[in-house]
Amino acid sequence: MKYPELIQFNDIAADLSQFDCIIDARSESEFAEDHLPGAINCPVLDDVQRIQVGTMYKQVGSFEAKRLGAALVAANIAQYLQTLFQDKPREWRPLIYCWRGGNRSGSMAHIFSKVGWPVAQLQGGYKAYRQHVNEHLPTLAQAIKWHVICGTTGSGKSRMLTALCKEGAQVLDLEQLACHKGSVLGLTPGTQQPSQKQFESQIWSALTQFDPSKPVYVEAESKKVGNLRVPERLMEAMRAAPCTTLELDMPHRVSLLKEEYAHFQSQPELLIEQLGYLSQLHGNEKINAWKRMIRSEQLDALVLSLLREHYDPAYLKSINNNFKQFSAAQTVRLQDLTATSMAQTAREILNPVQPSTSSTMR
Repeated sequence: MKYPELIQFNDIAADLSQFDCIIDARSESEFAEDHLPGAINCPVLDDVQRIQVGTMYKQVGSFEAKRLGAALVAANIAQYLQTLFQDKPREWRPLIYCWRGGNRSGSMAHIFSKVGWPVAQLQGGYKAYRQHVNEHLPTLAQAIKWHVICGTTGSGKSRMLTALCKEGAQVLDLEQLACHKGSVLGLTPGTQQPSQKQFESQIWSALTQFDPSKPVYVEAESKKVGNLRVPERLMEAMRAAPCTTLELDMPHRVSLLKEEYAHFQSQPELLIEQLGYLSQLHGNEKINAWKRMIRSEQLDALVLSLLREHYDPAYLKSINNNFKQFSAAQTVRLQDLTATSMAQTAREILNPVQPSTSSTMR
């Protein structure tokens, strides 16, 4: 076979693991916005160099810009050969792509093929991959047997997804992929949400790995998780799916939320700032009352008030309006948040029994 081998993404989408390495030859900012699952970034021109070459193209001329670009590309590829890939054997098979499958990936693929590696180059580059995701994500989402984990804020839904995963269930954790807990307080300081494209890429990658003959458990979400939108077809499929509702006593819910949002205890002003976004819903009098609780360190009272006056009413209204099978959901009561209790309840969700023979189902 002649190398580099030109490959269509549609032909490899089901098995990217056939490649020993997936190399994104675009700049670091392009890679940060989105990339193929499992790819590493080896820019043949970094952000600064792209600006440098582009400026020369406009101010001097295309020939001079191409000469400079070629020198920079050659130097960068040489560095990768001498460092990252110096110990790769003859049979090492990388897949290389850039924005459109043109000069950047072509240059790296050509040199790698001259080394003797059976290199593949992605035709159409990242754009072809992105087109595939856009076209196939809706179909994948609709084909899966979703099972939605419901429950008011602080009832342990995210922890239950983890417990279900440990019991061998298929799980899609949208909040984990979005780096956000899904509420006005959901962004952890110091973290950053992925781009919308990267969020969708992660969802697509997860869906391709599921067995469509088995259910996939997902937490009930709104259309947005922080600043990110859940893909429309996925949202539709989730809202039409059967549900299980978690119940947990209020003291445990308060304890869970204090634990998961512990960073606000050391940053009370940040909590005050975030609660200010609820002023249109609750008015200044209520917001000021919550602020006083924060400043006087009445955290239990604050969490309890937020649950009863904001989160629970909002959740019940939304879940009843949007999830078609919620009224028929099985209800599971968590005794506490210990690992033993979570595992036991996860097994009951996976293997439901009749109410008369279960101590925790009703």
